[in-house]
Amino acid sequence: MEIQNQEKIIVIDFGGQYNQLVARRVRENNVYCEIYSYKTPLEKIREMAPKGIILTGGPNSCYEEGAPSCDAELFRMGIPVLGLCYGAQLMSWKLGGEVHRAAEREYGKTEITVEPNDSPLLRGVPEKTVVWMSHFDSIFRLPEGFTSLAHSPSCPVAVAENRAEGLYAIQFHPEVLHTVEGSKILRNFVIDICGCTGSWRMDEFAKRTIEELREKIGDGKVLCALSGGVDSSVAAVLLSKAIGPQLTCVFVDHGLLRKNEAEEVDAVFGPQGPYKLNFVHVDARQRFYNKLAGITEPEQKRKTIGEEFIRVFEEEAKKIGKVDFLVQGTIYPDVVESGLGGESAVIKSHHNVGGLPEYVDFREIIEPLRALFKDEVRKVGLELGIPEKLVFRQPFPGPGLGIRIIGEVTEEKVKIVQEADYIYREEIANAGLDREINQYFAALTNMRSVGVMGDERTYDYAVCLRAVQTVDFMTAESAELPWPLLQKVTSRIINEVRHVNRVLYDITSKPPGTIEFE
Repeated sequence: MEIQNQEKIIVIDFGGQYNQLVARRVRENNVYCEIYSYKTPLEKIREMAPKGIILTGGPNSCYEEGAPSCDAELFRMGIPVLGLCYGAQLMSWKLGGEVHRAAEREYGKTEITVEPNDSPLLRGVPEKTVVWMSHFDSIFRLPEGFTSLAHSPSCPVAVAENRAEGLYAIQFHPEVLHTVEGSKILRNFVIDICGCTGSWRMDEFAKRTIEELREKIGDGKVLCALSGGVDSSVAAVLLSKAIGPQLTCVFVDHGLLRKNEAEEVDAVFGPQGPYKLNFVHVDARQRFYNKLAGITEPEQKRKTIGEEFIRVFEEEAKKIGKVDFLVQGTIYPDVVESGLGGESAVIKSHHNVGGLPEYVDFREIIEPLRALFKDEVRKVGLELGIPEKLVFRQPFPGPGLGIRIIGEVTEEKVKIVQEADYIYREEIANAGLDREINQYFAALTNMRSVGVMGDERTYDYAVCLRAVQTVDFMTAESAELPWPLLQKVTSRIINEVRHVNRVLYDITSKPPGTIEFE
């Protein structure tokens, strides 16, 4: 849904890897925030009337020909601007400062010294604090009107301001958790400098969205793509409260669900469940297996699954008569990772964003959660009265196990990963860690290796376990699982799951990896 009449901060994306995280940190202050490309015209920015603007980092040098840039008029609009890393350098360079390659690169945790000042940006920040640096270039001379507020041994200008013009520059990344006072600095900018009141709250979002949906849909018929995951479940309940019997929820079992998941979805949303929905269960397992036969490239798998989803929905819509709207549980990270809204490269197509076919047989697609991050979706779910067990369910991608199976997807491989994943999740729950680890699952690699079982040689698959800790699902660290737990899971998988003779544990962070495998 379009967000109207809401105070907002906009993030101008110059290709930085943390662009989503910047927006997420702003929203932690109950302030709405959106990401836009640096190519966005100034006229559009003026029309949006943001309370403040944040310029992201990026991989380029601002002084090089063809580097991402902006009109210097951006800094004269009377709107507070905060430049981060590349954004700080670009601000300085465009306004007449000096930026060039430093003698040595600064990367990782760095201690900076805050000079005596009364800047609202650094209010409450101690003299010595640890930040996260990642830059080759540095600001060596500030533009007229700017004052340096902090430095590091290798960076002469770590923080600067032109308070009279509302311009602030930070060489490090306050949005990442490694910057100890990062959240405080961003809050100072958003609340104290930009004057935001913090009115972006999920109880109000839920009420307003229900009213807007009711008005938009009128007496139209709506088809909701219900997977049983958190996002589509919250979207379904929102629609149910808005239009009641005009809504039909279609649950497609594409054969790529976790073990027992189809039965669990039936129990919650089916005729015997607490929600009085028009619920249709479509068994399309073999249809999807046939479509995926021979496909090994990840993006092609995602797009194939996404297109087949739409075709199934079209067919179901024809069975129930005229359908005006299709509802999907698309959320904001799906949009940005699919290359829409900002400037960063496509990370992966999501089946309900970048993977949609060009022709869709509905008047319009409604995505009521499109503006929300995952934790905001969970808050909306709780506001709607959805049980905590469902709201805090493990995240599960739209393409399902299709992207947790490396290479070609077959019914046999699905069975392997279902059983391995079930054992893994069961043992994590038995260890009391199921609410402490943000996401965990088993994936099937495309690797087969030699093993010995029962004094006989085997040549079977390797299963890879994944568990991560994250606050926003945009950056993540591998979880340090207890060694006895990993040993128990490994033993059970090898003994109980046929065609598996090796278990691996993935300790890759995001970035450089992603949380999912494909």
